[in-house]
Amino acid sequence: MRVLHTSDWHLGQRLVNLERTEEHQHFLNWLLQTIEQERVEVLLMSGDVFDNGAPSNTALKLYYDFLRKVCATCCRHIIITGGNHDSVSTLNAPKELLQYFNIHVIGGASSDPLDELIELHSEQGELQLAVCAVPFLRDRDVRLSVPGESFEEREQRIKQGIAAHYEAFVPHIQKYKQQRIPVVAMGHLFAAGGSASESEKEIHVGNLGQIGADQFPVEFDYVALGHLHRPQLVNKRHHIRYSGSPIPLSFSEVTDKKVVFILDFEEGKLADLRELEIPCCRKLVRFKGPLEKVKQQLSIYDNSAYTLIAWAELQLELESHLPDLNQQLEEVLSLKKDELQLLIHRPPIIQKTTQTLEQQVQEESDLHTLREKDVFLKRCQSAFPDADHSELVATFSELLELMGQERES
Repeated sequence: MRVLHTSDWHLGQRLVNLERTEEHQHFLNWLLQTIEQERVEVLLMSGDVFDNGAPSNTALKLYYDFLRKVCATCCRHIIITGGNHDSVSTLNAPKELLQYFNIHVIGGASSDPLDELIELHSEQGELQLAVCAVPFLRDRDVRLSVPGESFEEREQRIKQGIAAHYEAFVPHIQKYKQQRIPVVAMGHLFAAGGSASESEKEIHVGNLGQIGADQFPVEFDYVALGHLHRPQLVNKRHHIRYSGSPIPLSFSEVTDKKVVFILDFEEGKLADLRELEIPCCRKLVRFKGPLEKVKQQLSIYDNSAYTLIAWAELQLELESHLPDLNQQLEEVLSLKKDELQLLIHRPPIIQKTTQTLEQQVQEESDLHTLREKDVFLKRCQSAFPDADHSELVATFSELLELMGQERES
């Protein structure tokens, strides 16, 4: 049986308030072609279908149009799990209807492992694959609040809860192992040793919920993970992988290769694993350095390999403030207006040994990148400069997560 692993589509995502619809449509069209060309029988989507819990009509149309089209391909089974960005109710709303088309949706966690255990059969009715389709495990899914528990105790309880959720499948999958039926697990979490980028929102109280590769039961022949946007192995385990996002979701991902994984299972085990690179239709590019160097890079930038205009992030290194800086940049950018659009112009780095406090704060602050947690940490450092802020920051992160869960429920 041939399986394709993907995740973190983030349909509806905006970058500096600009829509990514064309890029997502380009990826979904490519995915449909790839499914046909590779003769994929099972599609696994490991969370974060949408970028937020209230997706736009445009994002919903992308999603349902894709599901309608994929049903007309050779792909016989589609399994979709919810991520931390997804609304459980939004994903689960058409669940019963989609199941008639062999589209299995697990928007939120269940206390019964059998609700997340999916058997996949051949056209002749022969059992070929078992999938433990675990969605994002929210705090309420994996632990009960304990008044007065310490930061370390809370961290340990979250890790134990996540590991226990996967361990609960073991008694139910022994029969598959005895019959030499491969077993795949899905997940949307932060695994220890993974490499994150700027666009991942922290989950489980500042990523305290990360678990190690050795905490996934050995009975799993493959673990298809989502949440981290860079494709990668977990602790060098060949069978535990993040597929990553299909398009770069922030400028921190400009050098990442975007891929999907193709898996072949034979005789009850993973026989082959390949990665297929996703073609890029819009380039995100960073320019950083002295003014003359950046102007030169801008003037020679070539976007001919991409169908959509490039989006740029720019940060200059200057010896002093220049009154005509914007004018100089506009002159260069006007010559590249059909190839390049400046999205983020970060405050320049002034090469001075001494700066006023106001200058430092102005240069460090960027409305496009500051998160709630960053603002809170800066306030803590200002009010209590000599204190350890880890407890306060962790509590604040937990509050943000609980607020997000309340909005979704």
